[in-house]
Amino acid sequence: MAGTAEVELSLDDIRRVTAFAATCARRALPIYEIVHPDDVRPRAAIDGAEAFAETGQRTAALRQLAWAAHKAAREVPASAATDAALSAMHAAGAAFLHPLYSPHQVKHILGAAVHLMLADPKAAAEQIEWVRNHADHAVRAVLGRFPPPLAGRSRFGVLMARLDTELRR
Repeated sequence: MAGTAEVELSLDDIRRVTAFAATCARRALPIYEIVHPDDVRPRAAIDGAEAFAETGQRTAALRQLAWAAHKAAREVPASAATDAALSAMHAAGAAFLHPLYSPHQVKHILGAAVHLMLADPKAAAEQIEWVRNHADHAVRAVLGRFPPPLAGRSRFGVLMARLDTELRR
């Protein structure tokens, strides 16, 4: 993109971020599967993210898995299951983190974790602590190369900003 600064971002960095996102989404997955046990789309998206984290091969199939999890989220009434499916979508989408110095890219890093927190709002503080403990130095280093996310008024935006602040400490 002309005029957009880039950040240093290796394939290994993206793999580490994707592994972290998949770990977050895997934690949220039971919330979806309890309600929709026959719908494998969120699980497949997480499996695809984990495969990418191991191999480093981004494929059109991985992008399709992310979109399928997104579709699963749209097909259920707004609920914890919706956020669990969106967490899976963000896990697969993390593989498509770009080296653009843009606050939008932070969604690729933290989106799965934020939807994990949204899937269980009563335990959001506990989930933030869990995420903080599972975001290793590599994930935090990658996050630190990007600008903080834009302040939002939605619950997603508020939690994204809160988690971002926690992980940059």
